[in-house]
Amino acid sequence: MSFLWPMMLLLLVLAPLAVLLYLRLQRRRQHSLERFGSLGLFQSTSQQRGVRRHIPSALFLLGLTILLAALARPQAAISLPRIEGTVILAFDISGSMAAEDIAPTRMEAAKATARAFVQRQPSSVQIGVVAFSDSGFAVQAPSNDQHAILAAIDRLSPQRGTSLGQGMFTSLNVLEADKRPGPSLYSTRDTAPTPAPVPPGSARSTAIVLLTDGENNANPNPLEAAQAAADRGVRIYTVGLGSPAGIDLHANGFTVHTQLDEALLQEIATITAGTYYNAQSQEDLQTVYKDIDLQLVIKPETIEVTALFAAAGSVFLLIGALCSMLWFGRVP
Repeated sequence: MSFLWPMMLLLLVLAPLAVLLYLRLQRRRQHSLERFGSLGLFQSTSQQRGVRRHIPSALFLLGLTILLAALARPQAAISLPRIEGTVILAFDISGSMAAEDIAPTRMEAAKATARAFVQRQPSSVQIGVVAFSDSGFAVQAPSNDQHAILAAIDRLSPQRGTSLGQGMFTSLNVLEADKRPGPSLYSTRDTAPTPAPVPPGSARSTAIVLLTDGENNANPNPLEAAQAAADRGVRIYTVGLGSPAGIDLHANGFTVHTQLDEALLQEIATITAGTYYNAQSQEDLQTVYKDIDLQLVIKPETIEVTALFAAAGSVFLLIGALCSMLWFGRVP
């Protein structure tokens, strides 16, 4: 137990003073009864009520003591279960993400469901945003500031080619930088020291959601990046946007056929102990985010319990007043 305003605890000295005052008043009352009593009438009534006549005052004193302690704003460490972890949303921003087979476009559909996912998360979940085309870069460092995360998602727009490897390596670098104290520096290269390999998927508090149309056309090798994630225990949920049959994309007077590479995305998910999803609608995308499984932890958290102290003090005062009214027809 700790207190935000410990100096207010000095007011508790009033409690023993109140006890002394009560004892003094009781002695004065007893002397009055002995002095003016006759035929043993007052003595009999006093003996009959006995200890009961002290109960309301004791309850009043206890209630006031608790209320005085509440003025110091007490805090208590309470162990609460909560979901905790870091999720990196890695968006493919290649030109093919402008395809309209998912209304209104692949990119806009992916952004809309990502926003909904962010808004549902508790403050204990950190979310980062990575964008990749023929290179990868961190748009938003892991944070629980939903306004900043949503603004980062809103800034995304289709650009050039696709490098799944860059997207995964950049996401891993963001996760590594988030673990280190001090200012974070992000790079498109895999500059983090290689840790000792751990079982794939064992880092239950971290995950990468890789949203892409799956057409990799730039280095590094996506499977090498997937293995690096697996060695760190990081699961990758791969999301293939669009139909495996592909679609013709019209841009700048040219027609380009873009087709989902499901086999590659499935292999990345398998290597990292993640899951592959084919999303051909916003409803499919919503399923992806519902399946993300982060770590449930129980940690002690310091919480102010002033309201509980105030409620308990008020209850004792109320009980004391009721007892006094029922037994003696007055409030002590």
